[in-house]
Amino acid sequence: MERIHTNSAPAAIGPYSQGIVVNNLFFSSGQISLTPAGDMVGGGIKEQAHQVLKNLSAVLEAAGASLETVVKTTVFIKNMDEFAKLNEVYAEYFGSHKPARSTVEVSGLPNGALVEIEAVALVK
Repeated sequence: MERIHTNSAPAAIGPYSQGIVVNNLFFSSGQISLTPAGDMVGGGIKEQAHQVLKNLSAVLEAAGASLETVVKTTVFIKNMDEFAKLNEVYAEYFGSHKPARSTVEVSGLPNGALVEIEAVALVK
């Protein structure tokens, strides 16, 4: 088991890793809209989703994976009324690659985030 860390994504804000590789599978921790410096991105769901997916991309890259090797994501969203806006941004990052996905509305996320995404991917 290999612990993944990159300075290109925010550091874990608790007792966990940004991700773990086991054999050829990468499991990410949930990414929220913190910048690598640890500041929350302002704006709405679209702005936050862009930062979340940039963070996820950075952690995937550090693990030897990429958005193209993601097999499953889990999306936690604060308000399901924002689902269509989230999907617009999500589609920009995943394009024609459409991994399996679950989306769950939650009552709250760390640091007041509007969206959190975790992923499982194949390591190249």
